[in-house]
Amino acid sequence: MPTGVFAQIHNPEFKAVLDKGYRHTVPLISVEEFKALDKHNLYILDAREAEEYSVSHLKNARSVGYFWFDMRHVYDIPYDARVVVYCSVGFRSEKIAEKLLKAGYQNVYNLYGSIFEWVNQGNPVYQSSGVQTSEIHGYNKKWSRWIERGAIVY
Repeated sequence: MPTGVFAQIHNPEFKAVLDKGYRHTVPLISVEEFKALDKHNLYILDAREAEEYSVSHLKNARSVGYFWFDMRHVYDIPYDARVVVYCSVGFRSEKIAEKLLKAGYQNVYNLYGSIFEWVNQGNPVYQSSGVQTSEIHGYNKKWSRWIERGAIVY
């Protein structure tokens, strides 16, 4: 169960941007807490667009998108399952997680710092083929400044 302690983000400026930008409507889960979760009955949802997901994503993540998100993408997920949603930094994923909570999902979390923080902490990402990669979609120049590791692609 997430503790709400997020001191592990090394860049204080990035942490400040996250803390100011989140609406805090969804429980947050740190990268460390996420990695420690039992993977049984865990669903990982990527709330970025298809072109971002195709560059790289977390292992076993399901692409659900943001602009065209539809609850039919998650119809098979039990309402009591643990669901962790992420995007680039966590703003889009927070909004998708809000929709899931409103629909009745009970254990929904937003990954704090999302895929940028995941990569910054040296964790692997994968292409759609399943091959590990160092590439990460930077979303745009403004947001990609928070990526400290990996090869940024647009």
